[in-house]
Amino acid sequence: MKLTETACAKINLGLDVLGLRPDRYHEVAMVMQSISLADTVTITDSPELQVTTDLPGLEGGPSNLAYKAAVLMGEYAHRKPRVHIHIEKKIFLTAGLAGGSADAAAVLRGLNRYWELGLPVGKLERLGAKIGSDIPFCVAGGTALATGRGEILRTLPDLPDLFLILAKPQKEISTSWAYREFDKQKNVVHPDIDGMVQAAEAGDTKGVLRRCGNVLEPVAAGACPAISEIRQRMLLGGAEPVLMSGSGPTVFGFVKDGEEGRKIAAMLDSMHVETAVAQLTGRKKV
Repeated sequence: MKLTETACAKINLGLDVLGLRPDRYHEVAMVMQSISLADTVTITDSPELQVTTDLPGLEGGPSNLAYKAAVLMGEYAHRKPRVHIHIEKKIFLTAGLAGGSADAAAVLRGLNRYWELGLPVGKLERLGAKIGSDIPFCVAGGTALATGRGEILRTLPDLPDLFLILAKPQKEISTSWAYREFDKQKNVVHPDIDGMVQAAEAGDTKGVLRRCGNVLEPVAAGACPAISEIRQRMLLGGAEPVLMSGSGPTVFGFVKDGEEGRKIAAMLDSMHVETAVAQLTGRKKV
């Protein structure tokens, strides 16, 4: 038997940090959005659990979130996960796009189907939260408000399938470093997450886009000047709004169509960045 799942990347239309929790995680409020840039996760029978990827050097062993998701599902279902999970990577690595979390969520969905468990989406989200804060959102994706440490979800109406251009600089930004540095910041400009949620629920797409913002962007841009350079080039190319996703360093900008996105990608060629043109995607049926 062979089963394939599409693992969509996510962007943060809004990301606010509200403080440090007793468990040392940060309290966040984020509007998360799935996009068409995606990995392909294929599950087949195997004598033992094996996770492989098409990228040399990308670890597929017990430290991989997809591997952890398979172990977790096996424990829940009281069965050994005798499957081979192969991941074809298209999502940029360590990019603020939840690539690893998307793969893990695809494994949860895939094994739910593969083993005919019939688990509802809420159960898969709760299982995913045990191994990563972004995994619950990636189970069904679409548009959602994420609070707590990112695992408490409130589904929002799907946004239109707008186009965007994404670009990732070569420098990597550690999520833990970004949050530690954020804690030192003063005079933080917080995005209007509540207003963004209200606009989404009212079907006001322009109102959502007008409120886009990420409190971690100034921190990351201080360590990676290419973030600001990409932002300026995207704006010059006609993209709007433009902001960083997650803890970075990927920057994305909304464009009118794929052609405009590809023109901006060409404008970024000299910076030696990874680029992709994608669209917003709606919530998956699980």
